[in-house]
Amino acid sequence: MELGIKGRWAVVCAASKGLGKGCAMALAQEGVNLVINARNSETLVTTAQQLKALNPGIDVVTVAGDIGDTQVRAAILAACPQVDILINNNGGPPPGDFRDWSRTDWLKALEANMITPIELIKATVDGMSERGFGRVVNITSGAVKAPIEVLGLSNGARSGLTGFIAGLSRQPQLVSRNVTINNLLPGPFETERLESALASEANISGHSLKDVTEKRLSGVPAGRFGTAEEFGAFCAFICSQHAGYMTGQNFLLDGGSYPGTF
Repeated sequence: MELGIKGRWAVVCAASKGLGKGCAMALAQEGVNLVINARNSETLVTTAQQLKALNPGIDVVTVAGDIGDTQVRAAILAACPQVDILINNNGGPPPGDFRDWSRTDWLKALEANMITPIELIKATVDGMSERGFGRVVNITSGAVKAPIEVLGLSNGARSGLTGFIAGLSRQPQLVSRNVTINNLLPGPFETERLESALASEANISGHSLKDVTEKRLSGVPAGRFGTAEEFGAFCAFICSQHAGYMTGQNFLLDGGSYPGTF
């Protein structure tokens, strides 16, 4: 299927590895020019080279730094001729017991996983509306629907973003102008984030990492963890010209782990 987004410009946050990189790769293969961001400049440059190798015809610009930093966000936006597609993504806060978290811990989580994506959306959606095309995809977490006990900081901050998007995405001045905003809720994917969460759970529970991993995998009807490539392909479709009638949705990609109907 031709997605109809060749030549567009996309900003992809936290794109040097994991799910963000999967999204950047899928967009690159569709001919989308990219401004990619991550904290580690060396890893980011390597990723940019890989993206160019996938499609030599696209432009790939790198802006290293913490996306939560105001100046870094300004540099990203300045590097992009026009933001047609925005992929909001950021590393989640650390796992743990809520009894150990301070007010500062909560504010950091909210800044990284709620306020930062809102600031980027605020800076870009009106331009998208004026041009008659825009796609915003927020990578949140399956924990928004099925909270994970040790990820309380993430559960709270990402749920806050989800509630905000539910209202914003339905504003007539956006969706009637072909600007959509949707959320992707990943379940267990083969990423460093999952490895960290499993290791933390093993440490807290006293069980072996192998046992914790097998237990987590047993709850996935697909019988495996997801891949960044299939996640990216789904993201690319949401960003396509075919997805203009779909907004305000939370797409759970979890191999069937969530047992509910709604």
